Amino acid sequence: MENTLEKNFGGRIRVRICGILIENEQILLCKHKGLGEAGFLWNPPGGGAHFGETYTNTLKREFLEETNLKIEVGKFLIFNEFIRKGIHALELFFEVKRIEGILKLGTDPELSMEEQMLVDLKFWSIEEIRQLPDHQFHKRIFDYF
Repeated sequence: MENTLEKNFGGRIRVRICGILIENEQILLCKHKGLGEAGFLWNPPGGGAHFGETYTNTLKREFLEETNLKIEVGKFLIFNEFIRKGIHALELFFEVKRIEGILKLGTDPELSMEEQMLVDLKFWSIEEIRQLPDHQFHKRIFDYF
């Protein structure tokens, strides 16, 4: 998995646009295998911006690909810099609201079916998130809540 990550996303700085979806006082997170010390990382849905693509279009596209949900993009919340094992991303997190769709685990079109990193979706309470070990999610992001 590490070679897949570095091949597809390493060796450059990526700008990732991510969305914080809160429903019933819980935050939606995606589980990505192959990231972090634990071999996986829980992170809000989102992904890399394409050249010429607005941040709102990036986030709407990524949310639909990963979660099957259509969203409305709200205010900017927080910036995070992610640097681990050949991966360097500048991450911008925005508040989002579900417009329509039924939650369903999606795929990353940049990766083959054998290389897919998305393995789970789950709504978490902030208390549950804070109980996770730091290396299983972006702790700094949730200090905001």
